[in-house]
Amino acid sequence: MKKWLLAAWVIPSCFAVAQQSPDQSSTAKTPTLNVEYSSFYSHVRKLDDKDTSALQFAFGFKHVQSKALCHITHAYIHTQKQDIPLTVTNEQRFTVPSEKALNMAKAQVALTLTEPANQCDMSVQLETKPEWLKKQYTADELAILFTQYQTFFDDMGSFLSFLMPSVDGLVVHFSDLSLNKTLAGGAVIHNGIMHLSKDWLSEKHGLELPVLPLRITAKTVK
Repeated sequence: MKKWLLAAWVIPSCFAVAQQSPDQSSTAKTPTLNVEYSSFYSHVRKLDDKDTSALQFAFGFKHVQSKALCHITHAYIHTQKQDIPLTVTNEQRFTVPSEKALNMAKAQVALTLTEPANQCDMSVQLETKPEWLKKQYTADELAILFTQYQTFFDDMGSFLSFLMPSVDGLVVHFSDLSLNKTLAGGAVIHNGIMHLSKDWLSEKHGLELPVLPLRITAKTVK
């Protein structure tokens, strides 16, 4: 049976270029994690194209035991010339700009975490940008999102296509995990998640949602 996957990845801490700030003592209540900007740039630069302009990578740090996202109290990009503040969402995720200059300047992303830094692994999530989150979608708008996800995965799997999942639809996520509702056109929200298959999208349905979605990701299958 085919296994459904969401477009999200977790990078183990042993591979992430991260370290606890040297000015933090072992008794410090709030450890600081410094991650090379290049670790983020390697992802975000893949979306520097108009064909994927509706998508973004959202980053967080997942606790190795609870699997919940570690709480970030402060985040910024540090260079020798300036510090650039980063906005952390209520979900404890953030985005970074795609700037070659920051990569060349060997910038670092500095994070203040509630949990011990060595218990938090980088989590990378591919999702739609906030401006694409709304209550009403035309069939053409849904087709744009689906096509952009297809483009991303096709480009990533151009030489290793047998290893990459293929896009089979969209997944609409809501903050209310108890939300259950059947919408016009037959789309169903179950426990705060709605799956829109490729076949459903091909029927050119529009979509009117009861509340603003939290995010839209790709529905993928290997």
